[in-house]
Amino acid sequence: MRKDLAKGACDIRVITGLARGRRLEAPQGWNTRPTSARVKEAAFSIIQFETPGARVLDLFSGTGQMGIEALSRGAGQCVFVENARESLAVLRKNLETSGPWQNAKIMPTDAVGYLKGLERGVFDIALLDPPYAAGLLADCLKLLAEKMRPGGVVLCEADARLDLPESIPPLMRKKSYKYGSTRLFHYRVSDDQGQGERH
Repeated sequence: MRKDLAKGACDIRVITGLARGRRLEAPQGWNTRPTSARVKEAAFSIIQFETPGARVLDLFSGTGQMGIEALSRGAGQCVFVENARESLAVLRKNLETSGPWQNAKIMPTDAVGYLKGLERGVFDIALLDPPYAAGLLADCLKLLAEKMRPGGVVLCEADARLDLPESIPPLMRKKSYKYGSTRLFHYRVSDDQGQGERH
């Protein structure tokens, strides 16, 4: 979650599912850029039929709104990765107020370190929204590529001026979408290149 808009500039709510309409908090004392409702709706329109039962990764989870949206829509599990203390406190509160979610797991660590320690073929869906200025997205995609299951989907939110590779094997870029100053990248793992099986 990038720190470049005034606090309280947006109203974060769960769009649909079990927690539909629940309001989520943002870290107090921060200037935050949570994912806009428009971008979130676009992201979940891509994965709407794949979310139920999926194992989801919410990397750079911030408030947790993307992972909570996935859980609300029936995801089998969601792992939230966040290392900022202020965000972790709000993430835990948002999970408590929108759940209960027995299938949610918080990893209080940095994204790169977490990905390096993962086994292959773990996730069906990965949602990435790193700080725009940190330059972490390309490196994280390279680390994440072999952690996805066959047919897995990776959605990345980035600055609209950024371009990402067409291919980060086994990830193939399907499409990108521009929403104002934000660009949403859609990657997918080829069924014959992924690792592991979905349960």
